[in-house]
Amino acid sequence: MAYSHTVGGERFHFPSLARLLAKATPARSGDELAGIAAESARERIAAQMALADLPIKEFLSEAVVAYESDEVTRLIQDSHDAEAFAAISHLTVGELRDFLLSDEATGEALDLAAYVVEALALALDPFPRKPGAVFVSPAPVGETSPFAALARLTRPPS
Repeated sequence: MAYSHTVGGERFHFPSLARLLAKATPARSGDELAGIAAESARERIAAQMALADLPIKEFLSEAVVAYESDEVTRLIQDSHDAEAFAAISHLTVGELRDFLLSDEATGEALDLAAYVVEALALALDPFPRKPGAVFVSPAPVGETSPFAALARLTRPPS
């Protein structure tokens, strides 16, 4: 599903929930290097506003991380309590935040809200990467390293 929001007469579009979340987060150098960070403060604000208006049930319908490739995503989806979630599924992310900060958030309501906040937090990829990015490990330390040279100097002659 695509998301959008207008800030200062400029409309910003976010093609997926993952992209919306990436653009809404505070600026980080890793996100910038991966090419997923908001390109401007205005775009970040638009993403944050779009996220605040997003119903929390949307997090269940669009996986941020593929079910098949992530144990946390599988755990959340497999242990989801639809009956408990139904009580707050109509809230938006912003309304959930307002509820958690209100005087109404006590007892059982907080237990349920804690469940939802945990599920939302776990749905975020802790190490977002640019799609298709591949980790390349450094070359193994060979005989040309300073440590190899030091080892040669400290070995007794043969």
